[in-house]
Amino acid sequence: MRGVQIFSGNSHPALTETICERLGTSPAPADLGKFANGETSVNIGVSVRNQDVYIVQSGSSKINDSVMELLIMISACKGGSAKSITAVMPYFPYSRQSKKKSHRGAITARMLANLLSIAGVDHVITMDLHASQMQGFFGKPVDNLFAEPFIARWIRMNVSGWRDAVVVSKNAGGTKRVTSLADTLKLNFGIVTTDRRRPKVPVNTMSDSTVFFDAVEDEVRAAKEAQPFELRLHRSLATPPIPEEMENIDSPQELLRPETPPAARRPSELEIEYTDVRVRDVVTGRLVQGQLVDDDYHPESDSHSGGTTPGAGGSTFGHGENTEVVPETMFNSMISSVSSLPPDHALGGSFDAVESDDEASVAGYDHERTITLVGEVRDRPVFLVDDMIDKSGSWIAAAETVVKRGGAAKVYCIATHGLFGSDSLDQMEACPSIDHIVVTNTFPIEPSMLKRSKKLIIIDVSTLLAESIRRHHYGESVSALFHLND
Repeated sequence: MRGVQIFSGNSHPALTETICERLGTSPAPADLGKFANGETSVNIGVSVRNQDVYIVQSGSSKINDSVMELLIMISACKGGSAKSITAVMPYFPYSRQSKKKSHRGAITARMLANLLSIAGVDHVITMDLHASQMQGFFGKPVDNLFAEPFIARWIRMNVSGWRDAVVVSKNAGGTKRVTSLADTLKLNFGIVTTDRRRPKVPVNTMSDSTVFFDAVEDEVRAAKEAQPFELRLHRSLATPPIPEEMENIDSPQELLRPETPPAARRPSELEIEYTDVRVRDVVTGRLVQGQLVDDDYHPESDSHSGGTTPGAGGSTFGHGENTEVVPETMFNSMISSVSSLPPDHALGGSFDAVESDDEASVAGYDHERTITLVGEVRDRPVFLVDDMIDKSGSWIAAAETVVKRGGAAKVYCIATHGLFGSDSLDQMEACPSIDHIVVTNTFPIEPSMLKRSKKLIIIDVSTLLAESIRRHHYGESVSALFHLND
């Protein structure tokens, strides 16, 4: 290819060499290093005047160094009078920070997009963004390629009995990605979700108004049993006679409140018989500190540190020396002002602000959670699909649920980007419910991890990236790259 210079950053040189090999060229020389104080040094070793420059830089374990190195390389090529500069970023750094998760949170992905534009980039090629709406952060063209065709082809060629498999999303945020792969393979799909179990003492962690009214009814019932009301009805000539059915009233509540019609009662007060056969495809389990436990499991100690005990003169919060007595008036005010939305939702209950990935809520959460599997997976292979594998908590929890609760035959954990933070790969290797871990080579994986892993499978997507570069250089349409399954 004439008029093209392809540079490689330090994040993933092996991928750059594979791309250049498919294009029949070699990476352009560039001296990348660091000064003694840790600053990044870049020196372009070839003329880029009036050339189409492509800089391949993915994420890495040293993510901040990779980002800064890319920005400096773009600026250096811009100063060298390059005709166009394209950043090829198979994994876009900070893609999970594409929205606010708290009132004072930062949209870091948008900031990085602005930095790329200021540095002088003209075009961005990436793959499987965490949120496709991130393309709106850029003022330049963005090609968000998909690894789904390569994953679907690998499944057809390497998984026996794949026609009977089920594609399952491990969280609610990945359902669109899962349904797309299921449509491509003409398979059924399911979903695994986790939610916090309602605590037994619903004062400082109340998340539903039903809990409050149940507690009030219990207190009224207890007070009525302790001090029963006496209703004395005085008859006189000025008042009409009282019917006999009203003389047997035990409390004023029965006189003032009519009986609730059956249609207005709560579902818990009625015996509902479910006749829909699809209800049998819903399986639930208990998740305690990221581990799937039996239904009869009882923790040794209560994990809730803020217990409450309503009393006649007030309520107490905490244990031991930190116990604080709250006046009754303040106690009632606290109950009435508690939000009816779950407390772990950011921005006062904005569901869109909550991270779709539930790693932190599964692995490092003190409360017990309920994990639910929707879909029939018994005696079938299961493909757990998401865009990346960073921590292992939610993957292991979902795999154990579909195997131990759903009765799945095999579990394949499939993702585009294999970040494998900390020791997550070793934890997934040790999980007996996971049979294979399938990722692409968009993110560099250390050779030592590849050697000791027996379940890890890597799919090469350099063909897609190389074809995208070729079409962009020659001014051809790239629409066909988004419809490889057709």
